[in-house]
Amino acid sequence: MLTFIGLGLYDERSITVEGRETLADVDRAFAEFYTSHLVGATVEDLSAAHGVDIEVRDRAGVEQHPEAILDAAEDEHVAFLTAGDTMISTTHVDLRLRAVERGIETRVVHGVTAQTAASGLTGLQNYRFGKAVTLPFPYAHGADGVPESVVDSIEANRERGLHTVVYLDIKAERDEYMTADVAAEMLAADWADALGVAVARAGSPDPTVAADRLSALADRDFGDPLHLLVIPGDLHHLESDALATLGGAPDDVLAETER
Repeated sequence: MLTFIGLGLYDERSITVEGRETLADVDRAFAEFYTSHLVGATVEDLSAAHGVDIEVRDRAGVEQHPEAILDAAEDEHVAFLTAGDTMISTTHVDLRLRAVERGIETRVVHGVTAQTAASGLTGLQNYRFGKAVTLPFPYAHGADGVPESVVDSIEANRERGLHTVVYLDIKAERDEYMTADVAAEMLAADWADALGVAVARAGSPDPTVAADRLSALADRDFGDPLHLLVIPGDLHHLESDALATLGGAPDDVLAETER
């Protein structure tokens, strides 16, 4: 059996009770931290807290050579661990489908996602988010600035009055995490005066929410990772109140986006 368990957003305590109890019963545990990362806990912290040895796989070990995971799951109860909610990434869906094709029973134990946490922290209504995007480091896509596909997706959401979650690039093997100020500076090239919301360390004891023009966010320091940005669409008056109260959004910026 192969059970996919989401670890939540921050440290070894962010897992659900169901996830913790399930992890305690497995025979082996694999994990990947290249799609996301628990910045508040090391692999050693996770192993000690849950009493299980965790075998970390890199991208190739999950996407190209998953045989070690699947072979073990044919005879034992195996956990596959990821930060956040385990089925957000398509690579995890692919692994589950490969398991099903081999006749392996699968199960999903969900965790908290960055998108739902961003909605909760900012006060932006969850059902008013459009397509999410990922902003890569320029060197990762071989060109300067923001990829055209990211610009197009944000514009499409803005035209429909919808909010956009902008996930920021992670290069776990290099211990490199894009920060919200860097992302805001990149996006300000297209939308300098647009409202942006920086969310830092969602799920931690000290999350940060800051709402302002993208050009202003580009000049601020939001502290330790992980960060993401939200580009709001049209704002309901309750959302405006939330961004002012929870994120310190200036009145003049909010006035331009409230519907």
